[in-house]
Amino acid sequence: MNSLKKLILFCLLIFGFTSFIIAQSADTVWLSSLDITKARQGWGDPHADKSVDGNPIKIAGTTYVKGFGTHAGSALYINLKGTALSFESQVGLDDEINGAAGSVRFKIYCDKKESWKSEVLKAGEKAKVKLNLNGVKEVILLVETTGDGPNWDHADWADAKFIVVGQHPETVDPPREKEEILTPKPSPEPRINGARIYGVRPGSPFLFRVPVTGKRPLKYAAKGLPKGLIINASTGIISGSTSIVGKHKVMLTVTNSLGKAERQFTIVVGNKIALTPPMGWNSWNCFAEAVDDQKIRSAADVLITSGLADHGWAYINIDDCWAIKPGSNDTMLDGNARDKDGMINSNKKFPDMKALSDYVHSKGLKIGIYSSPGPLTCADYTASYRHEADDAKQFANWGMDYLKYDWCSYGNIAKDKSLIELQKPYLTMNDALNKQKRDIVYSLCQYGMGNVWTWGSAVGGNCWRTTGDITDTWESMSGIGFGQAGKEKYAGPGHWNDPDMLVVGMVGWGNLHPSRLSPNEQYTHISLWSLLASPLLIGCDMTQMDDFTFNLLSNDEVIEINQDALGIQAKQVLAEDDKEVWAKPLEDGSLAVGLFNKGMFADYVSVSLEKLNIKGSPVVRDVWRQRNLGYANVSLTYKIPAHGVKLIKLTPVEKKK
Repeated sequence: MNSLKKLILFCLLIFGFTSFIIAQSADTVWLSSLDITKARQGWGDPHADKSVDGNPIKIAGTTYVKGFGTHAGSALYINLKGTALSFESQVGLDDEINGAAGSVRFKIYCDKKESWKSEVLKAGEKAKVKLNLNGVKEVILLVETTGDGPNWDHADWADAKFIVVGQHPETVDPPREKEEILTPKPSPEPRINGARIYGVRPGSPFLFRVPVTGKRPLKYAAKGLPKGLIINASTGIISGSTSIVGKHKVMLTVTNSLGKAERQFTIVVGNKIALTPPMGWNSWNCFAEAVDDQKIRSAADVLITSGLADHGWAYINIDDCWAIKPGSNDTMLDGNARDKDGMINSNKKFPDMKALSDYVHSKGLKIGIYSSPGPLTCADYTASYRHEADDAKQFANWGMDYLKYDWCSYGNIAKDKSLIELQKPYLTMNDALNKQKRDIVYSLCQYGMGNVWTWGSAVGGNCWRTTGDITDTWESMSGIGFGQAGKEKYAGPGHWNDPDMLVVGMVGWGNLHPSRLSPNEQYTHISLWSLLASPLLIGCDMTQMDDFTFNLLSNDEVIEINQDALGIQAKQVLAEDDKEVWAKPLEDGSLAVGLFNKGMFADYVSVSLEKLNIKGSPVVRDVWRQRNLGYANVSLTYKIPAHGVKLIKLTPVEKKK
């Protein structure tokens, strides 16, 4: 009996000693002690032990010393090395949003399986997560945007910590698939591309470069041009001026040594411009404040020499930083931001705006400029406040074709954010632009305040930003793009919802780097923006454009979806978990369909023809690869990679009589 007692006592001692050793070897590893700079997020920079705005972390009135402040959508990949026992955290929106209408959902994936998710959390709400991680090798911490978009989604993983035995976890870069070029090389035979319709006001200068691919030299002709317009047979540039109101059906013909191409092109002389979404390039996402005259000329050159102009890209837009910054030595002419008559001056980087405009126009391209209704632009350069008429006249004198009008410092002028105050500055500039004998596309930039899509056209806008600034992350791009659902009824010829510029290629806002979007995410980006009938403004340094980026920007069948003459923005027809399907009716009676997998891993996405309101068995065409896939019967089903897309065109089959 004594021997048995001794044995039991010995076992208890061994068990206690082992437990003590295990307890001693278990470490607490705070999430904020890891390299959280590897996090992808929709806005701002990730912060250790601070909110995304750099404040102490505070959720629902409670302040936390430790944590990870981020912004939805957000993703952080962590290699646990199989040594983690558990993870716990308090999660929610940071109180710094001060009750604003943000909302997010937190999720955790363990070894590619969803292991935990919160309810949708709004300001003042929080949730607690405590997760067993025994045997788990990798965890992904996600914060997703919800139906109200990404604005104010300042999200916190507060008091977030791992309990580990052994090696400490480490953050890793998100996985990235190899680039695959899907766009086929264009035929050497001539093909006419781009928009099939163009609007101009009576008496305004007309400029349109017919976009054509094919072996050079090419010979251009146009039958049915209204009086006052001519086409250059060598360059394909249509120019002049006409006052003959109406729809003019023009037959364009282009020939080379290998063949001939024809296309009907409609010129509408009336009170509407921008009948298809503007396509071009904008300086901000690559150069920011470093923009200058030579960079704009180089962008125009590359748009031609690269061949992008042959696919319909036409605008070269200067975004901020061209005027004089008050208090700087960067002066021109009489040394003032404005001359004695109140006309705005450009700075030393832009010594002759009219000459620059003439240079861009000589190539058959358009040029755009930027200002703000406030005293200063976003980068603190002179803007248009109380000089709207002067600036509109100057822009017209310089030959500008596009104006981005950015809210910026007008926030200090407006009495409040009432509808009247939001509309007032845009109406003022619209009145000034309408007095010019020049068509200037009017782009409102005020980040979606007051649901601008519901009234943008009423203040003269040809397009309007529906959201905050985009960045080159999946979380930002997808949150903005898929957040356009429900806005389609406000878009159409002459007035477009604008979810911001493209973030493919070399971007960086003055500090260039390859887009952080993966190849699949970039295909999703271009496909979704085309379906959305969004303005397409390239944001990369085109002088450093690689083959993959060119492939994204030169697929004529994708571009034709964006430039379709009906001008219908795609509608979200299915949204189930991480799967979405969007559909856009086209002028030829076909339907463009995007099947998207927003999930972290490859999955099947399916939609019925009934859901798409399609009868019969339409021809199915893979738009990116430009090849037919046969006929659809009951539904479309494809296995789509993570964050990827299948862009399809469904064409009804005419029944034989």
